[in-house]
Amino acid sequence: MTSEQQLRTVNVTRYVTALREGGSLPAIAEADDGFLYVIKFRGAGQGVKALIAELIGGKIAAALGLKIPELVFANLDEAFGRTEPDEEIQHLLKASVGLNLGLHYLSGAVTFDPVVTQIDEDLASTIVWLDCLLMNVDRTCRNTNMLMWHKELWLIDHGASLYFHHSGNDFKDAATKAFPRVQDHVLLSQATKLQETDARCQTILTTDLIDAIVSLVPFDWLAQDNAFGSAEENREAYAAFLNTRIAQSDVFINEAQHAREERLV
Repeated sequence: MTSEQQLRTVNVTRYVTALREGGSLPAIAEADDGFLYVIKFRGAGQGVKALIAELIGGKIAAALGLKIPELVFANLDEAFGRTEPDEEIQHLLKASVGLNLGLHYLSGAVTFDPVVTQIDEDLASTIVWLDCLLMNVDRTCRNTNMLMWHKELWLIDHGASLYFHHSGNDFKDAATKAFPRVQDHVLLSQATKLQETDARCQTILTTDLIDAIVSLVPFDWLAQDNAFGSAEENREAYAAFLNTRIAQSDVFINEAQHAREERLV
């Protein structure tokens, strides 16, 4: 495993402020390396499944050359948060002792606005391809989950990806399905190079690379996530889902192209 794939581990030292988005209650917190991070907590509503999706989705995005904030494991000590006056937050912190996931806080970043910023076809096609692979339902005009920082586009929040693991469906069946929700993708109209992008992504995302990315998921997250059996069975399921889906990418490419044509009519 290369150093680019590995994640640093930091210790959370100060809770700064909650980001009250939906039921996940992420927060900005300071760590012992002096940096601020957006922390996704294992004790939040969707539990470790959201963290697993965030980690796998973010590392695949980075492998494809897309910009994401640095991901780190954020360790939360048992004593942390005992003095937190907000009862809901204190409960969340108590339920999140151990390894959580942090994203480097991009201070001064602004939400991507498709009306203000035009994205080139190669970049748009890569992002649409990625979100079809991950079945990411959360990249729409209502919630783009993209930021502009130092005049560059950054992807954030892949926690709604890999949603098949919430339903208990057969991951082998889910891996070969199209992704109809691509019709709502904020960048679909600009994604004119999906075939060329598919060939490039297929070359990058080898089975060895996918296995290496999935191997980053902590054992105790997988043990807590009983979607497909034991911790190792869960790890194998995520890798098999992704490798199968990449090998059969024509299914979601065709769906995306059809959705794009329908939008342009």
